[in-house]
Amino acid sequence: MRRALYHLVLVQAVISGALSFSHLHDLAQAAGQTGWKAWAYPVSVDLLMVAAWRRLRVQRAPLAWCWFLTALTASLGANVATAGFLDMAHPPALLRLGIAGWPALAFLGGTLLAHAPEPQAAAESPSEPAEEPVDVERAPAPAPEPKPAAVPAAVDTPALPAADPAPADPAPPVLVPPALVAHARKLADDHHARTGSPIDADTLRARLGVPAPMAAAITAQLT
Repeated sequence: MRRALYHLVLVQAVISGALSFSHLHDLAQAAGQTGWKAWAYPVSVDLLMVAAWRRLRVQRAPLAWCWFLTALTASLGANVATAGFLDMAHPPALLRLGIAGWPALAFLGGTLLAHAPEPQAAAESPSEPAEEPVDVERAPAPAPEPKPAAVPAAVDTPALPAADPAPADPAPPVLVPPALVAHARKLADDHHARTGSPIDADTLRARLGVPAPMAAAITAQLT
């Protein structure tokens, strides 16, 4: 049932719009507007009415009501004027003046409706319930903490003499292979023959390429 009623209303709206559109066209044509200009007038009137109605759905502002009533008056006036109340062959000068000035009026109305500020919905913040005063019983004062008992000073005890550090373990003796000692002896003899003095540990270490402790141990065996 609801769907059928919707279709009936839609058909009725199409028929009414077509008749009103035709009446506006005939009135504009009688006022001297020919060709596409005569068809543009009904489009302008209907668009202004739709824009004003959409603004009224958002905000019931006087500006929207003004332009909605203006477009509605233009549409109703055209319907009445073309019903035989007006000589379409000889329209009055006032009608010609209104038809000529309508485009500027419609443009002004559409611009004002398009740039009208949107209504700002007030932010509704949920009111917080007021906190009721609560009677708080005064708690008893805490008992003073007992002072800690004085700790007697420690009796000075004679300091014990520091123990002597344990003697470090002697370094293990360096073992020198006999073949290396024999080779070092040859080098020492050659050095003594050339220089006339016994070879020292640094020179022997440089000639043999051995660590300093081993060179010192070989030098001790050569003396």
